[in-house]
Amino acid sequence: MATHDNTEHVSDAPDEAVGWESKLQYFLNSDFVRSAPYWGIPFVLMSIAVYGGIGYNFAISFTDYEGLGTPDYSALDLEMYAQALSSDAFIAAAQNNLVLLVGFTTICLVLGLFLAILLDHGIRFSEKFQTVYLLPMSLSFVVTAQLWLWMFNVESGILNLVVTTLGFNPVDWLGNPSIALGAVIFALIWQFSGYTMVVYLAGLQSIPDDQFEAARVDGASITRTYLRIIVPQLKEASVSAAVVLMVFALKAFTFLYALVGRYRPPNGTDILATLMVRRAFKFGEWAYSAAIATMLLVMALGVIGPYLYYQYKQGSL
Repeated sequence: MATHDNTEHVSDAPDEAVGWESKLQYFLNSDFVRSAPYWGIPFVLMSIAVYGGIGYNFAISFTDYEGLGTPDYSALDLEMYAQALSSDAFIAAAQNNLVLLVGFTTICLVLGLFLAILLDHGIRFSEKFQTVYLLPMSLSFVVTAQLWLWMFNVESGILNLVVTTLGFNPVDWLGNPSIALGAVIFALIWQFSGYTMVVYLAGLQSIPDDQFEAARVDGASITRTYLRIIVPQLKEASVSAAVVLMVFALKAFTFLYALVGRYRPPNGTDILATLMVRRAFKFGEWAYSAAIATMLLVMALGVIGPYLYYQYKQGSL
């Protein structure tokens, strides 16, 4: 018993001997503090530019700020949020955002998976095929918009050249509100389906060939092999690609602005970003636009948040 007491006394001695001066010196000599000049300055600048801007936007969304004056913070309320949620223009823009988000992302994933499976089977000219589909991804929204503005031209566009050749009347792709959003989604799918193709192709090529051979020996068809064995293993690739595509869908403002060169996009294609910019810079309704921006931020976090949680559960964060 006496020996046990002496052992505890000896093991506790080093902790008691380390004073706060030694701990402070150890902290100051740590890699975290010594590397602070390299990561600290960019972190502070980014915090001011990004999170400071978000905080300022959030603050003025509770005011009635408009025009060339200064915001009045003496009477904060949720009037702008209530006004936006009761506005038909806001609801229509939110619905277009949702259709763009779901339609564009889903079709891109399905088309990209289909193209990746074709390439994984080693079709002829697969390298050229891959380059052709991936090339649009390298283009900016501005270039893509101008290209498709020409393609959608009612009188001289290639699409209407095909339509009239088949015996149909020319289609006003961007002037008809009922099909304008579909035309925009089609152009964005053309640009980003190559990206999903590459993501899925990398996932397919990481799967051992033994699984294909085992399925073939068991008599499984190619379709059953992909649906039951291969595609479920592409879950991480699907999640990553879906998040990137949804972020691009939320950033479609650049494409729409470049398409027409003004704050008002073609009828039927108004989204929250174009509505926000138009109300801010055309009508000077800063508080109302800030409320829309805040709700758009919440929508973006609704996309990114589950992905970050998924990565955290997988141990990647």
